[in-house]
Amino acid sequence: MNLSIFFEPLNEDIFALLDKPRTLGAYIGRFTGKFPDWRAADIALIGVNETRGRGEETVSEVFPARAVRKKLYSLHKGTGRCNIVDLGNLRSGITLDDTYLRLKEIVEILISHNTIPVIIGGSHDLEYGQYMGYEHLERAVNMVTVDSSVDMSEDNDVPANKKQLHQILMHEPNYLFSLGQIGYQSYLVDPEVMATFEKLHFEAYRVGEVHRSLQEMEPVVRQADLLSFDISAIRHQDAPGYSPANPFGLTGEEACQLCWYAGLSDQMSSLGIYEYDPQQDEQELTAMTIATMVWYFIEGFYHRKNETEFSSGKFTKYAVAFNDAPDRMTFFKSKVSEKWWMEVEPLSDEKSPRIVPCSYEDYLQAIKGEVPNRWILTQARIG
Repeated sequence: MNLSIFFEPLNEDIFALLDKPRTLGAYIGRFTGKFPDWRAADIALIGVNETRGRGEETVSEVFPARAVRKKLYSLHKGTGRCNIVDLGNLRSGITLDDTYLRLKEIVEILISHNTIPVIIGGSHDLEYGQYMGYEHLERAVNMVTVDSSVDMSEDNDVPANKKQLHQILMHEPNYLFSLGQIGYQSYLVDPEVMATFEKLHFEAYRVGEVHRSLQEMEPVVRQADLLSFDISAIRHQDAPGYSPANPFGLTGEEACQLCWYAGLSDQMSSLGIYEYDPQQDEQELTAMTIATMVWYFIEGFYHRKNETEFSSGKFTKYAVAFNDAPDRMTFFKSKVSEKWWMEVEPLSDEKSPRIVPCSYEDYLQAIKGEVPNRWILTQARIG
């Protein structure tokens, strides 16, 4: 398919000074004249300026990805390969729903060819289009969203970027297996929404929990097929390019670490970074923060270990016995990365066990005779 019909080419002027040797700008094939060969690429950058999801009547004329590109292209390339293309800026649809469908089609095509889309800009409701791009897989999908709030409103009067998670949950066919919410702030979230999360056996972590143990977020991210990042999850001091301002949230370093985890994950196949408003970012500090997040995602990708075959000699297997149900739990530890997984037995004999990412802390909890909460939530979702 000719993907170029969905994109506007980039203005070559902004890249004139960004092609210095050993910087990313010298390695990324971009859409300026000829459309780049995305089929052969590992990662494809996509700029989006669709902001009608914030309640605005028209699409913004400011492309958030422009400022991010200027910062990203000037960063030095990391070690190893670098096979990345920049597809340009997505042409918005006539309606907001049309934009969702365009994004869906693009994500679907890219991940079908093992090219990871990295979406930059636009309102957070675009994660709905990102999610729909997985419908063709015809399997259960795992999703993680990083946000200071939980966008699950059912109110018709609120903007689309406050209710896209409700759209995802109501979408037919329903292929969502797990949803992880990282970095939410309790005073910004309706308690009834968190009660719904609990009923659906989803994982949710307050920003304070992230501060206390960022490493415990790694298994949550590692389980996901797609990651959606609302830039308002980052404190205003590190990323002022959003509104309304919030002095609390993740640090820029924590945001980069989460993107590093995402890049490292063998399962992660798309990343979306949303809600960046360049007009709120006079010093382009947010653009630099996002560029660095993308840099860490890219670096993580090129350090993947291909740890998916648990029957291979790359893993050490541990069995933990219990007096009650379950009578035992099985853990796997990678000999290469030292990451942990656990096998979860379903309640029904008709369903197969599922191996899911976990942490060393889950293993320690099990050998003390306690069933990890991650195991309980996974079994409840399996049924």
